Amino acid sequence: MIKLHNLSVRFDKKKVLQNLSFEIEGHLTIVGANGSGKSTLAKCLAGLNAYSGSIEIQNINAAKIPAKERAKLLSYIPTKLEVYDSFITAEEFVLLGRFPHKESLFDYSQKDRETVKEMMEYLGIRHLAKQHIRELSSGEQQLTLIAQALTQQSKIIIFDEPTANLDPKNSKIIAKHIKELQKSHTVILITHDLHLAAFIGSKILFLDDTTAALYGDEFFDDKVLERLYGVAFHALAVEYD
Repeated sequence: MIKLHNLSVRFDKKKVLQNLSFEIEGHLTIVGANGSGKSTLAKCLAGLNAYSGSIEIQNINAAKIPAKERAKLLSYIPTKLEVYDSFITAEEFVLLGRFPHKESLFDYSQKDRETVKEMMEYLGIRHLAKQHIRELSSGEQQLTLIAQALTQQSKIIIFDEPTANLDPKNSKIIAKHIKELQKSHTVILITHDLHLAAFIGSKILFLDDTTAALYGDEFFDDKVLERLYGVAFHALAVEYD
């Protein structure tokens, strides 16, 4: 469980999020307009953004959890893979997910390497192991990011706009993996794609003007969507089945 109490964030004196208080029990999808603070909220949960107020993860104040220990509880998958080593392979990149569990300062264990192999096989990208990360397509890079998060073995995974840079075919592949991971992990999804949000089927957190409101199934009513987004909706369909 994750609890937020009076969470607020400012950038250059501008309020981005203000006094958010709610509990995350199980899966959650975060939606809202551009600039509403979705990614900012995700980065706060992951310990990548400064904030006021408090976040508790499993009843522990997140600010008091060392970075390595937090990484064992929660993993964050960014929208796009960015690396500064042109020669790192997909396998080496996925292996970095084992860093929080490293027993030695100098090398990764055989168990670490077996975990990498297992997760890459699970996602169908084992054949990419020796390819340089920059040579991979956007869809392959997104799967590599997921593989790294799975090797981290945290029970909570945050996906930040996972299909934003993908074509329809790869979006469908990623959507189905996210849906499957709900069976074994707590999934927090940030997305603009309402078809994806409907397919995943989690409770909805809608961010708007620095505040938030929680919704269940009623979120996907055309009248509710029109009120929240300010445009007309007609029978939103789920396209990922």
